[in-house]
Amino acid sequence: MNFAKLATTAAVLALLGPVSAFAAETVSVQLVGERGGQMAIKLDKTEVPAGEVTFQVANVAANTPHEMVVIKLDKPGETLKVDPAKNRVDEKSLMSMGEVSDLKAGQSGKLTVKLKPGSYELICNIKGHVAAGMVAMFTVKG
Repeated sequence: MNFAKLATTAAVLALLGPVSAFAAETVSVQLVGERGGQMAIKLDKTEVPAGEVTFQVANVAANTPHEMVVIKLDKPGETLKVDPAKNRVDEKSLMSMGEVSDLKAGQSGKLTVKLKPGSYELICNIKGHVAAGMVAMFTVKG
C-alpha cells in the first residue's frame, strides 16, 4: 500500500472511530404488574448521558396492557399529579418526549429520542397505573 492510500485510510479510520462514542444509549425497560395488584416500571439504568437514547420496552405482564411515556420534568424531584376524575396524568399539560403505547401482555416496542440534560419520569399512563406504582425516575446528565 502506498503512502497516500495509507494516509487516507488512517484519516478515515480516525474520523470513524469517535462516531461509535456517539451511538444511541440503550435502556431496557420492563413494564410489570397486573390489574388490582402492585405495578412497576423497571429500568436496567436510571441515568444516561445527554443525546440519543433508545428505550427497549417489554410488557412482561401476564394479562394487563401497559405503555411507557417519557416526561421531561420542570425540576428535579417534581412529582406528576394524577387527575382524580380521569385517574391518569394529563399529558397535554406536560412535556412528553414520546411513548411506546398500547403494548398488550407479552409485547415489546422501541422508542428512540434525543434527550437534553435534566430530570425525567417514565410512566404508564393507562387509567390507574400511575397510582398503582408505574412511575420511574430517570436522569440525563450533561
